[in-house]
Amino acid sequence: MSSHHLLRSSVNQYLEELPQQIQSRLYESPATCLAIYRLLPQLAKFFIMSMVFNENAISLRDLDRWVKSSGKLQFQDAIKSMKSLHLLIPIKGNGPMLINLNQTFRESFKNALTGGKVNNSFGIVMDLENDVVSMDMLDKYSADKWETILHFMVGTSLAHIPSQNVLNLLKHSKLMEELTATGEYKITNDGFQFLLQEVNSQIWTLLLQYLKMTEMLQMDPVDVLNFIFMLGALEFGKPYSTNGLSETQKIMLQDMRDYGLVFQKNSNANVFYPTRLASMLTSDRKNIRGASGAMDSVLKHNKEDSLSKGGTVGATGDDNADDIGSKEQNLPDGALIVETNFKLYSYSNSPLQIAILSLFVHLKSRFSNMVTGQLTRESIRMALLNGITAEQIIAYLETHAHPQMRRLAEGQLEKKLELDPNCKDSLQVLPPTVVDQIKLWQLELDRIISFEGSLYSDFENHQEYGLLSSYAQDIGVLIWKDDRKKKFFVSKEGNSQVLDYARRKLKKK
Repeated sequence: MSSHHLLRSSVNQYLEELPQQIQSRLYESPATCLAIYRLLPQLAKFFIMSMVFNENAISLRDLDRWVKSSGKLQFQDAIKSMKSLHLLIPIKGNGPMLINLNQTFRESFKNALTGGKVNNSFGIVMDLENDVVSMDMLDKYSADKWETILHFMVGTSLAHIPSQNVLNLLKHSKLMEELTATGEYKITNDGFQFLLQEVNSQIWTLLLQYLKMTEMLQMDPVDVLNFIFMLGALEFGKPYSTNGLSETQKIMLQDMRDYGLVFQKNSNANVFYPTRLASMLTSDRKNIRGASGAMDSVLKHNKEDSLSKGGTVGATGDDNADDIGSKEQNLPDGALIVETNFKLYSYSNSPLQIAILSLFVHLKSRFSNMVTGQLTRESIRMALLNGITAEQIIAYLETHAHPQMRRLAEGQLEKKLELDPNCKDSLQVLPPTVVDQIKLWQLELDRIISFEGSLYSDFENHQEYGLLSSYAQDIGVLIWKDDRKKKFFVSKEGNSQVLDYARRKLKKK
């Protein structure tokens, strides 16, 4: 599953677990309703749009008739998601099951679509004369703030210590841990996985942990969620007044500044500016790349143009790497080429991008605009031991691709389809040998799993063996057994229970 879908499922799961009373309060905000709509499955969006202007109840059977037989799984997923969020209200009756859209959600979502009574849900735009805050300045500000967090996690030489609020969040989310002896922060396995996610997934990973922290601080979750969803709906670069914010939301502004989501000239300013990172909160775009390359291309250039050029990596010969790099005039920073001999070329001079590559690549040379390295068994195993999975490595290589590689792969697929129109092959932009080998290196580590515990053997008869092994299995501490050799292995935690049981039943040590 892609990080984009993991992101949506994580946010939706959090919303679904909220009490129904809090969900109802959330639906009073048009901006929040619009954001939740964007996070729903596509089929759920279709159902909502068909019901929002229709006050009459609809039969669930009628919704089912709209879906082809091949889409029944998507139908069930959509209905389940809408019911969990209490967007569908069942109507009691003797006939077929009738449902209707949550009335509070209906009115708020209708206002969001038509510009009705939004009650400052989308912020209060200020009309400032001689405003010196430009989009380029906001881009630089948000990139600096966000990359400060990533640099600190990777531990590059350019790393600056983030604010205490950020440090507390990194520690609370278990992305980093504080060493008791030295007080230094060390990245965890979850932190390594975090670095390979897309930018919008990274932002929501932190915000979901932030939401859990606010629960511990007994902050109003409705105020917190409404402000986060409102940020995703604000227009990039426009000045917004703080007068319409609650006290909780004004406190949140400080934290959002630390993450690079908003900009304020000073902590007491009554105006704030949403950055481009804030617009990613409810974005449907899936190709926002991670790390510094993404920040440079998304935040410093026209994001739609740069995203449309982002492709995936593929196989090429040794002699072609330099030719391809020279042909690309507007090459996205961090574009990768992977060859069938496991050599890797990254067109980047970003210390952050290079540091992240070093997590799973054995780097060899660095030039003014490029680094070279090789995917080796040792480099991949080191990444796997740090908690990064083979699928994440492959997805990272595909996401940070050289645009020419996708075009080469698409050309090869077109030729296959010309020869065989029934060809079922998918687009293979990475060399199959590289993909298979990375997965095999992961399987090497997965073959052997170690457990701490105790081995029981040398039973006088099969009855004694059966009595103790069955007990160990019943209480859930049995890890392995061999009936033929009359041996079994129990976990370290369950050893004392099995010993006590043996002494009672067998009346001997």
